[in-house]
Amino acid sequence: MKQATYTVLTALLVLVLSSQVIAPDTLVPDSVSGSKTLIYTFAIKDNIAAPTWRITQEAFEEAQALEADAVILHLNTYGGEVSAADSIRTKLLNAPMPVYVFIDDNAASAGALIAIACDSIYMRPGGKIGAATVVNQTGEQVPDKYQSYMRATMRATAEAHGKDTLITGSDTLLSWHRDPAIAEAMVDPKLYVEGVSDTGQVLTFTASEAITHGYCEGTAASIEEVISKLGIEEYELRSYSPTGLDKMIGFLINPMISGILIMIIIGGIYFELQSPGIGFALGASILAALLYFAPLYLEGMAENWELILFIVGFILIMVEIFAIPGFGVAGVAGIIAVITGLTLSLVDNVVFEDPEFTGEGLGILMKSLSLVLVSVLAGVIFSLWATRKLLTTTAFGKLSLTSEQLTEDGFIGVETEQQSLVGEKGVAHTVLRPSGRVMIQDKLYDAISEYGFIEKDEAIRVIRYETGQVYVVKA
Repeated sequence: MKQATYTVLTALLVLVLSSQVIAPDTLVPDSVSGSKTLIYTFAIKDNIAAPTWRITQEAFEEAQALEADAVILHLNTYGGEVSAADSIRTKLLNAPMPVYVFIDDNAASAGALIAIACDSIYMRPGGKIGAATVVNQTGEQVPDKYQSYMRATMRATAEAHGKDTLITGSDTLLSWHRDPAIAEAMVDPKLYVEGVSDTGQVLTFTASEAITHGYCEGTAASIEEVISKLGIEEYELRSYSPTGLDKMIGFLINPMISGILIMIIIGGIYFELQSPGIGFALGASILAALLYFAPLYLEGMAENWELILFIVGFILIMVEIFAIPGFGVAGVAGIIAVITGLTLSLVDNVVFEDPEFTGEGLGILMKSLSLVLVSVLAGVIFSLWATRKLLTTTAFGKLSLTSEQLTEDGFIGVETEQQSLVGEKGVAHTVLRPSGRVMIQDKLYDAISEYGFIEKDEAIRVIRYETGQVYVVKA
């Protein structure tokens, strides 16, 4: 009897000691510690990208400053960029306090990686976790080397939570707290895990299935219920709250808003070329450029050299237009530099670390380039349409004088010589971009090109005279 009692006590002692070694960050309930537990929460409920990584960093900085006892991540995402998710994963694994996750419906793809990095997982009934296959922007699977990297990352994340010790009779068994093979099967449909997944299907768990296979500690309907299941009764809850700057950055880096800003940048430059001097159009273009680059720079996506590349390209275009006749090397180089600067600023430079650079990184780059090119084209088309519309419409008539000054009322009209030039031909005395001077009947006149630019010495024809200005086209 004594021997049996000794064996049981020894087994219990081994179990307690092993649990302390395996889970050093386990949160001690307040009922034991005797003090109120400070719990910090933050949420990831959008596609995972650079802003998500920044929010995670800010949340943990605040949690450490408050000396929080634990962090609970409120997660609901279909995934996103693997590079951002990997950074978040590393942050969670190295956190100085225990980190728990409450999956509020979805933890798919990169979201599954983030969830597995947490110390404990709780899911809403009906929630799902898995489907972590790496795909490109069109939803197609990328080459196997990227799947291999994701498999290794998922496996390493599962292994980071160590092993559980089970004592049965005289045997001591060690098993993974989270089976790494299951984590791999969430990435690769070819992997077979006996009793868990069949080959040919990427593994995704429901809440009950995740509990059965060790990938969920329990179900909960709210953060408060998660806290209750952790055995904490007296606690203080603090939450991460995005600042006004965070909300503004999130708004400005939306692809649709970025596209509109690019249209304003291009449209402002075009409108400025249609009028002499420096006016509102150029100011709007500069402001749009600041709103485009500033949030990307704060997010760590736009580098200094990318901003410089854009500025140099803009200067080259201005030099080509105002200083160099025709449109040649400087202009083409300027356009390429501007488009390259706008495109690369949308791409996190971590994607260039792969020397072969295919898969997700290439997909992100092509998506950004497509956004810039479509926005530039839309800006040019809209500018051409708006310019012609403004020159022929009376929509802005209230901004100008509309009263008539009739001769019978005592007003004396002075005939202008330019009125008689309509239909006459001549040559461009200077480059018309679109304003310049023309030579007609051996006399010089100020003129505006009706369509496009006209090079010096090209034949021209006067098509109309309006508001004291001669308008010409190529003859």
